[in-house]
Amino acid sequence: MATAAGKLWICCVVCLLARPAMAADRLHTRIDALIASANGTKPTSARTDDAEFLRRVYLDLAGRIPSGAEARSFLEDRTADKREKLIDQLLSSPDYSRRMQDAFHVMLMERMGDNADWAAFLRKSFENNKPWNQLAREILAAAPKDEATRGAAFFYAKRLENYGQNPVDYPALTRDVGRLFLGMDLKCAQCHDHLFIKTYKQQDFQGLSAFFQNTFLQDAKFPTIGEKPLTQKVAYMSVMRKDPKTVGPRIPGMNEIDVPTFKKGEEYTKAPDPKAMFPGVLRFSPLALLAEQLPTADNALFTRNIVNRLWFLMMGRGLVHPLDLHHRDNPPSHPELLDLLAREFVAHQFDVKWLLRELALSETYQRSSILPKGEKPTPESYRTANEKRISADQLLWAILEATGERAGKEPAATEALRQKFVRAFAGPRREPEDEISPSLKAALFVLNDDTVLTWLTAQPGNLIERLSKLEDDKVGDELYLSVLTRQPTVQERQEVVEYLKKKSDRRAVALGHLTWALLASTEFCVNH
Repeated sequence: MATAAGKLWICCVVCLLARPAMAADRLHTRIDALIASANGTKPTSARTDDAEFLRRVYLDLAGRIPSGAEARSFLEDRTADKREKLIDQLLSSPDYSRRMQDAFHVMLMERMGDNADWAAFLRKSFENNKPWNQLAREILAAAPKDEATRGAAFFYAKRLENYGQNPVDYPALTRDVGRLFLGMDLKCAQCHDHLFIKTYKQQDFQGLSAFFQNTFLQDAKFPTIGEKPLTQKVAYMSVMRKDPKTVGPRIPGMNEIDVPTFKKGEEYTKAPDPKAMFPGVLRFSPLALLAEQLPTADNALFTRNIVNRLWFLMMGRGLVHPLDLHHRDNPPSHPELLDLLAREFVAHQFDVKWLLRELALSETYQRSSILPKGEKPTPESYRTANEKRISADQLLWAILEATGERAGKEPAATEALRQKFVRAFAGPRREPEDEISPSLKAALFVLNDDTVLTWLTAQPGNLIERLSKLEDDKVGDELYLSVLTRQPTVQERQEVVEYLKKKSDRRAVALGHLTWALLASTEFCVNH
């Protein structure tokens, strides 16, 4: 029998093995170790100051900048763990679910259109911190019966629309599922094996396409997708070799699914009902099988794609970049890191909020965007924080916050505003928004839009009214903190005072011009 001392030793070992992960084991410290190892002795940017971190993390996790009061409170806080506390505060705020709704709408729909049921589905999913594999499964299944998830069908519904006399663009739908859920742009493999990417085969495209060939958009008050029975494999032929082939539904990297046969009238467990707008329940549903087999823990394409996109969301560049070109000849900048993120994300049950928290806690994320002296930018090294495009949605909420116009404008009152900002600042339809791309249209909007210009006049409680009550030497501090989330330099403060003295006869207009100048600046319009 074991002695008392032996039992105590065994207990200590068991406790050590079962202990929670210590700080050194946490994902964000392992991220930093891998980035540091890859960079070796190359210089890295210093840690952000509090103002730069504050603005960045608000834009990334809340989709807006902090108010002047929120900024002042954080900058005056002297506690050592205030950054971690702020990250947790933002992740538990209502702003977080709205930010994720906007971010995933842009990622998955690429400005193809809007739908209230889809927006509600995304918002509720992030409010409940729904695991990503479950959220993806609901989108890919497009089940019409569940009211809680039926808005998910908008992903397919918009892509199954007819445009004029054109047929439904099933190849584009196939391409989008491959790009957005697997990180594979198979467009050039539709007609033959990809000419430049050896691992992208025509069978990959045609097998994935087989899941959607018999889907159709059902006319209803909310997005509803139907399926006709799939009775045979998809026939295809390479334009290069003229060799006829067939393939059943097949997810790239997985086995082909056999297509069963049924006697006429037995294809459905519940037949379609046109009067009730019910598309029926198939015994063999390719969409259901896709939703079951694609978003799984053992599908490396699926897991690596999503962690790469979340990394991009926080760091401004994917470990694999472009985001939808995962293949052997475009390896990750940090292969071990991508594998680590995928493993840990699966181990934590596809918890998006957990992963974003770990990324935000990393020193890699909290690095300054100011390059070390004499260094050139190398975005893929993450030695310096990468500047990130601010989406049209973020820009709207940031300007509302900066001007003091946000209160009372959510949700319905902001939708018309959002549409205006999308038209002015969003990227092209069906293109990822992954680059900073100034445009003449955007510049003219900021210069001339009546609503924005109204925000630059004194209104009850807004920024211009607050500034109008201050002495000239106090205006700069309030203005810069409210708009740029930092204190002005000595020179900037003096320039504000001098400008207001010159325009003393039109002070209210001058305050609006000063605010407009900061709102239109690169510093405001880029997340740095």
